[in-house]
Amino acid sequence: MFDFYGNRKYFFAFSGLILVACIIALIVHQGLNLDIQFAGGTIIEFQMKDANIDLNKASEVAKAATGKNVSAQTSYSLNADNNNERIDLLVLNISSSLSDEEHEKVMAAIKENFAVREDAEITTRHVDPAMGKELAAKSILAVIIAAILMVIYVWIRFKIMGGLLAGLASVIALLHDVMVMIALYAITDLPVNDSFVAAVLTIVGYSINDTIVIFDRIRENSTLLRKEPLATITNKSISQSISRTINTALTTIMCVLVVYIFAAYNNIESIKNFALPMLVGLVSGTYSTIFIASPVWVMMKERQAKRQAASKPAKA
Repeated sequence: MFDFYGNRKYFFAFSGLILVACIIALIVHQGLNLDIQFAGGTIIEFQMKDANIDLNKASEVAKAATGKNVSAQTSYSLNADNNNERIDLLVLNISSSLSDEEHEKVMAAIKENFAVREDAEITTRHVDPAMGKELAAKSILAVIIAAILMVIYVWIRFKIMGGLLAGLASVIALLHDVMVMIALYAITDLPVNDSFVAAVLTIVGYSINDTIVIFDRIRENSTLLRKEPLATITNKSISQSISRTINTALTTIMCVLVVYIFAAYNNIESIKNFALPMLVGLVSGTYSTIFIASPVWVMMKERQAKRQAASKPAKA
């Protein structure tokens, strides 16, 4: 039987390396690459004649026309008036509001360099920075509320495991997964948008579900193996649950991987930007469930036992 608890330092060190990489990437990139939805700016959508678009060229052309930071992506819509005809879109995300002159320049530059549908309407949307900050604050609040509710649920359900300690251990594992997601965005400089929030909340729910499965086995074994040390009970519980956890994760990962490959093949950036963090988050969630949550719980229980033993008055 593998000693998950005994080798915890290696797992914690690996997670620490990811944290260091995240911090370095944040310093190099001067923070996360906040998308317009959070930072504010202008979104312009062009209907294109085909989906083969050089996004790097589109970004450079728009940046030269406006003098502002621009990220380009492709998307598509369906024309309900014409038998659901697929309409390929070039979407420009510009870091700030545009003047009328800048708006005209970027439209003329894109039309000059790319095959834009002549009969199509160009859609422009402005996102106020204040609205973006409010959305970011609400997104963070949603993650915090989800974590608090999970602590309460685990606290109530696993009273035999110390309740609150089990809840705190599960939240530490969730924070680990969120940290990995932030590291991904920091290292790859992916734009942080609503897909990031959706992916984080999805992974948080997925990870806590796997953690509860292992905690359930620990709770059962705590009754059956009362004389065994906590570390032994935890190792046995993880070993008994690990095949189920990995098989479930692999099944989900394969489904999301297919979605990512489809989006990459069809150059659908919005789906790619959701599927990629989901893939990384699923791997991280499985890892934290097995190697972080349970060992952290054992550590906290052992420290609690030592404090209680030290607080007892010595017998005469």
